[in-house]
Amino acid sequence: MSVFVVGTGITRFGRHSGADLRSLASEAALAALSDAATSAADVEMVVFGNAAEGWLHGQEMVRGEVAMRHAGLSGVPIINVENACASSSTGFHVACMAVESGAADLVLVVGAERLNHPTKKRSFDALATAVDLSEHGAMAAAVGATGAPLEVPAVTHSPLMDLYAAKAMSFMAEAGVTDDDLAAVSVKNRRQGALNPKAQFQTPVTVDEVLASRVISDPLRMLMCSPIGDGAAAVVVASEKVARRLGRAQVRVDGWALTSNSASESARFPVSRASSQALERAGVAIEDVDVVEVHDACAPAELWLYEEVGLCKPGDAAGLIRDGATQLGGAMPVNVGGGLLSRGHPLGATGCAQLVELADQLRGRGGARQVEGARVALAQNSGGILDNLDEAVAAVTVLSRVGD
Repeated sequence: MSVFVVGTGITRFGRHSGADLRSLASEAALAALSDAATSAADVEMVVFGNAAEGWLHGQEMVRGEVAMRHAGLSGVPIINVENACASSSTGFHVACMAVESGAADLVLVVGAERLNHPTKKRSFDALATAVDLSEHGAMAAAVGATGAPLEVPAVTHSPLMDLYAAKAMSFMAEAGVTDDDLAAVSVKNRRQGALNPKAQFQTPVTVDEVLASRVISDPLRMLMCSPIGDGAAAVVVASEKVARRLGRAQVRVDGWALTSNSASESARFPVSRASSQALERAGVAIEDVDVVEVHDACAPAELWLYEEVGLCKPGDAAGLIRDGATQLGGAMPVNVGGGLLSRGHPLGATGCAQLVELADQLRGRGGARQVEGARVALAQNSGGILDNLDEAVAAVTVLSRVGD
């Protein structure tokens, strides 16, 4: 059974003083339902993605039920999904499986996060839990894990960025990537984010400004790292029957894959495996894709993801950014909505936010950042870090435009 995206909604990403998870989630959900020309009364299931509400604000359980309880959903089943930064993309895959199997005809997927906290270290600690704490003593101590050393190190940034930095150093040496290349990713995504009214950062930056920003964990500078922020995004998924009834059968979900990492050497490179599986399921090659979203939690991640998704061969990522191939107007535009670096990265909302951007592109609603003629799109969302500094989880989704 075919699966369609029939509606999308997204809040502005950034700091939302006084907003709770309920208000953010409701704003995105109501926008998505309105866009789908339907209402909460027609929703048969809700899948709610969130990563850190329990850690940061105490709502450890029934997060979706609490966030959506005043949304008029009339007691429908709500499934809560936590999968680190890939929470809502994982939730989207759950929704697709429900529709494809015939278990539901209309499913609402919501990703929401309040990552800001009065004590900034608390936000950093939340990110630090996206690893195997039994193998990272410093992080376990930082977050106060049971059995961790009593001496807690001073934390001025997300410890997760130290792991990204270590992978970046190795990748740069292997692929011939320079600091200027990393800065160019930030410049590209800030320039594209300036065209996105929902983005957390809408001011372009220069290479010199990126390189002059504060060192977070060498080689990462502040402007090379995704920011802390709040926000929500929602997607309505439907069967073909319902999509046609609503007049919203333009964006079809052609392929999806969710892979994980483990201690086995054969489980390495989950992004590469997920990308291959999703493309094969969709029946397309990476060369057929017109616009891409990747999980640029930091600037070098975008570059190594070019390789892992299959946009280029190993060692060729720097050439793509230097030639302008991945900028708006290039041969393979990537993160035209600003990516995590500019749109922002409220963990649980990011996966849905990528799908909102791509669905808008396929429907010709990208405005000043529209990729002309876009018909096939790919989203790649990561979550956590495990062995060999690879992602703990990788979600890849392929969407296509149906009809004229």
